[in-house]
Amino acid sequence: MPCSCKSVRPTSAGAIDVHNHFYPPSYLEELKKGRGAATVTEDKDGNYILTYEGDYNVIVPGHRDIEFRREELDRAGIRAQILSLTTPGTHIETTERGIRLAKMTNDDFAAITQRFPGRFYGFAALPLQDPGSSARELERAVKELGLKGGTLFTNVNGKTLDDPSYEELFKTARELDAPLFVHPTTPIPSDAFLDYRLAATVGFTVDTTLAVARLIFSGVLDRVPGLKLIASHLGGCLPYLAERLDRGWAAYPECKKASRAPSSYIREIYIDCVSFEPLAVDFARKLLGAWRLMVGSDYPHQIGDLYRCTEVIGGLEAPEGEKTAILSGNAVALLGL
Repeated sequence: MPCSCKSVRPTSAGAIDVHNHFYPPSYLEELKKGRGAATVTEDKDGNYILTYEGDYNVIVPGHRDIEFRREELDRAGIRAQILSLTTPGTHIETTERGIRLAKMTNDDFAAITQRFPGRFYGFAALPLQDPGSSARELERAVKELGLKGGTLFTNVNGKTLDDPSYEELFKTARELDAPLFVHPTTPIPSDAFLDYRLAATVGFTVDTTLAVARLIFSGVLDRVPGLKLIASHLGGCLPYLAERLDRGWAAYPECKKASRAPSSYIREIYIDCVSFEPLAVDFARKLLGAWRLMVGSDYPHQIGDLYRCTEVIGGLEAPEGEKTAILSGNAVALLGL
């Protein structure tokens, strides 16, 4: 069935971007000291290169200069962004260093939100190598700093999110009514993803799909009802595998820890539209409903796009109310903006 999408350029005025990334200067300065697992060097163009096992990021001005970023948003017509720390996260460091880097990042995010009220918000960085400290930092970030939720990487140095040690964090997030933004990292083992930047293009979507499927089949989402999750990159492969996951749940005894069909949990998860193919976005809208989709740009990564993230929504042949909900209304309601 062909996609009912129009090739037009819509206005993005009022759009709220829930998937984008910022490296606070204090975080980068600490990494430049070279004392941890992630390191920062500088290329011939003056950009930073952040290197860690399995991948690297080119850190352009938009990653680290909030005034430059604000001007870029003005040009693109983006109303607001929810900032988050991207890969590699603080969990690849020692526990003590990870906790310190997370606190440093969240303090800086809070300072930015206070400096630019209504323009920037933040998802807290969490020291996920220590689930108890992550729960406490999420509580501090939400209650004391005013951040809007936390970032949850899809695996933590190879440990999956359905590990029982993370339930304290999930329960804390539910009690705070704070969404957890599920962002991928390089799958473990990483060997098959190290060539051709496959970690970013294939591995990330695979790891998001795996992480959410494990949370469903392990029964975590039954034990922590009401937990709010945002699955990045259009939910990975979840919209397209929902029916197959349902078949697995119906057929395999190993899947029965989930009390109901996986597709029903998937329809309760929010997803950002960091996949700029209109057919894919339209399929997700029709399967999950427009009220679970939100704008994401992945700015300023090389693979992101501050303009197409809204163009793809405006070009859908969908009711204007649904497009408005995806552009901003769903984020306002979910995050209490």
